Amino acid sequence: MEKLVKAFQLFDDYNRKDPTIFIWNGQSYPQEYFLALKLYDWVLRLSPHASETLLLASRSQHIGRWEIPRETYPEGREGYLRWRKELAAYHANKSAEILAEVGYEKPEIERVKEIILKKKIKVNSEVQIIENALCLVFLEYQYEDFYPKHTDKIVQILKKSLLKMDGEGHRFALSLAYSEQGKGYVSQALALLDK
Repeated sequence: MEKLVKAFQLFDDYNRKDPTIFIWNGQSYPQEYFLALKLYDWVLRLSPHASETLLLASRSQHIGRWEIPRETYPEGREGYLRWRKELAAYHANKSAEILAEVGYEKPEIERVKEIILKKKIKVNSEVQIIENALCLVFLEYQYEDFYPKHTDKIVQILKKSLLKMDGEGHRFALSLAYSEQGKGYVSQALALLDK
């Protein structure tokens, strides 16, 4: 338990360095710090008896994300996919460094990295929980600000996110509070999945 608390502290301290500010309910937070806490909260809601490795992965999933900006990669899908892949490896390695510093053994570190890298999604239940939680964090805290800037393609974006989730994730997604328009887009995306 002592190692877990220390790892959380180091992850949180690192993410507090994020220069991007996220405002929620009138309060300002370093963005990745806020989102890491919310991801952890969602993981606990989805899996109240989550393993230590899953909890560690939830708190470090996007650690240091601001250090590799999207604009440092070429525009377009190919550049985006390369950025995402290299960013995931960066998160996994940064997390591994901190976990080794705290005293975790290699097998535990490798399990955390596997979750962060989302290996064997739809097969590894912990990777599926993280994917559900990531989508739910986006829907609860970022979606309402995001969709007005992307109304022409929001249904397809949502469909791709919802495809990564399972039935449990969909159930929680439908329970969130949306604006009328926002809910309409979510419903349209879910309807496309049923076809």
